[in-house]
Amino acid sequence: MIGDTPSFAMARTAVMTVSFMFLLEFARQEGVRRGLKLPGRWVHVVLALVVAVAAIEGGPIAANVLARYAIGLVGALGSGLLFAWHARALSGEARRLSISAAAGFLIYGIAAGVVVPAAPFWPASVLNHDSFVQFFDIPIQLVRGLLACWIAYSIWAIWAAQLIEQVSSEYYTAYLRRQFVWTLVAMVTVLGCGWTLTQVLGEIYKQNVEREANGDIDLLASRLAGETASVKGMVKALGGSRSVRGMLGGGRAEDRERAQAVLNLDVDASGAEHGYILDQAGTVIAASNPQASGPSEVLDFGNFSFFQTAMRGTPGYEFAVDAATGGRDFFASYPVRAIDGRVIGVAVLKKSLDAFEVDLRGFDRPYFLVDPDGVVAVTNRPGMLSRALWPLPAERRAALAQQPGTPNVAPVLTSEITDATWINIFGARDYARRRSVEHSQWSLVMLKPTQEIFASRILGIVITLLVTIMTLIYISGRERSVHDQVQMAKRLKLQDLARDLRFQATTDPLTGLYNRLRFNQALAAKMLRSMRSKMPFSVIIFDVDRFKQVNDTYGHQAGDRVLVRLAAIVAERLRASDVFARWGGEEFVVLVPDLEGRTACQVAEKLRVAIEQTAFDGVGATTCSFGVAQYDEDDTAESLIARADLALYRAKLNGRNRVDLASWPSAEETEMASVA
Repeated sequence: MIGDTPSFAMARTAVMTVSFMFLLEFARQEGVRRGLKLPGRWVHVVLALVVAVAAIEGGPIAANVLARYAIGLVGALGSGLLFAWHARALSGEARRLSISAAAGFLIYGIAAGVVVPAAPFWPASVLNHDSFVQFFDIPIQLVRGLLACWIAYSIWAIWAAQLIEQVSSEYYTAYLRRQFVWTLVAMVTVLGCGWTLTQVLGEIYKQNVEREANGDIDLLASRLAGETASVKGMVKALGGSRSVRGMLGGGRAEDRERAQAVLNLDVDASGAEHGYILDQAGTVIAASNPQASGPSEVLDFGNFSFFQTAMRGTPGYEFAVDAATGGRDFFASYPVRAIDGRVIGVAVLKKSLDAFEVDLRGFDRPYFLVDPDGVVAVTNRPGMLSRALWPLPAERRAALAQQPGTPNVAPVLTSEITDATWINIFGARDYARRRSVEHSQWSLVMLKPTQEIFASRILGIVITLLVTIMTLIYISGRERSVHDQVQMAKRLKLQDLARDLRFQATTDPLTGLYNRLRFNQALAAKMLRSMRSKMPFSVIIFDVDRFKQVNDTYGHQAGDRVLVRLAAIVAERLRASDVFARWGGEEFVVLVPDLEGRTACQVAEKLRVAIEQTAFDGVGATTCSFGVAQYDEDDTAESLIARADLALYRAKLNGRNRVDLASWPSAEETEMASVA
């Protein structure tokens, strides 16, 4: 709607390039994680500079094509190969989903990185958007969109499979499988309805465009008819004048004078540029304003079709372009008959079309008056003057090649415009109307830009997008609700199962948390995974400050209630992936995966504040001290716990109700930890 200006095209290319860089960076990071030797992030700067140079040297199209070849193609193919590599280590449904994502990325790499905008260099000159549409009869953008949906659904399914394994619930598994199917159905329905809505809105505006174009071409034809009507009427009066008949019949000198006066009068009355009286051979017998007539005006008109038509007894009309001067004129002729009815000469009026062109320069639609071969003679688009709208016949092309100042005969269109048709011209889709000019083989052609159609289609796309977003929000919210319900049910079930002897071995009977045995198992497993993936994790140890005083003052039952309430406060503030256990007595431990020590300290600080702000029944306020240690590759399970315990010991020494972070201990600190 705003026009494909160079700045707009450059902005589109920049956004596309950045999006491809994200895809390339994903492939690069995954490749490095799998041990491949790949360039660092600096490669994006180099590629961006290459695209920028292409934009400066070749314009937006060259930059667009180069970005697709160098970034989009490499990023998509690299991502596809990595998904295929990942699939080798999987089995069952996970393997199929990974292969599906890999296939989607590989095909997308071809659609987005090989099928590029048409450019004047290979292979963009051969394999491009236009050739794809001609071969498959669908736009490549639609194919890319469908491939994007394919990739998105495949990755979503991979995530869902991992979530199913993590949650391990038959109800949740069945729900996610149903959700996947219904999401596909919903998206297909929404997109299908959106496509239909977009087409309907576009068709409505398309009909409006065609109706307006019909009115505009009628107005344009009426304006041209008005321009030539006066000439047609006055040439008829001139051909029927007795003075003209007398002059052609060899009359007296006064007859010639009267005929000249009538000729001049008719020229002035019709607005014509010149008028002529021709004999039967086409020789000029009299001309209007002869002193202003140059050599080109005193011609032998015997070969002109309008003269030959008039000599056959009927009026003749013709548009013509003077190859020497470039003048655009309309000729009207009428036979002059003797008393016995014989045609003894022809009256001719010539009117320039320059005034018609000037009068219509403000017309907001592109219009063209073209000759029978489609060469533009009159237009309100100066750059199109003397250009061929459609391919010229070989004879006309050869004839034009012989003339000095040869016009640009390279056709704008690939085929001739017949009557009413939709065409692609100058990079835009326009509605074209063509109408023959009365009594002539010349035609009026008008183009109707179709911004309204694009506006209506954008409205349909926006409505579809909003409905899609609302649908996805509902689906996502519903999935989260079911997930939370399953998690809650699992927690309740775990509390019930904790009474069973089978779970008593790994569960603290008082708080329902994991016990030290279960925590040690989780810690060992996490250390093995961290050694393979190099992902950090930390351990938080905390205990209740002056807990012995609570037991001595309020009794052991009150102390137990404090521990149960404390466990609930901490548990509801931890992630599902965190491992929370009772270490012994009033001491607790938390394993926080994927967090460095300082981040784990922030988690511990939030827990400390929550405990400090809680009033415990029958006891009142109480506080806890925290020690945090980040796993180091030289750590054992014992040394990691010892360092966290040492940090807790420092927190106690420094005033309690605080968080301390452990560093790799010195020999003195190691001895202190062992004593503690």
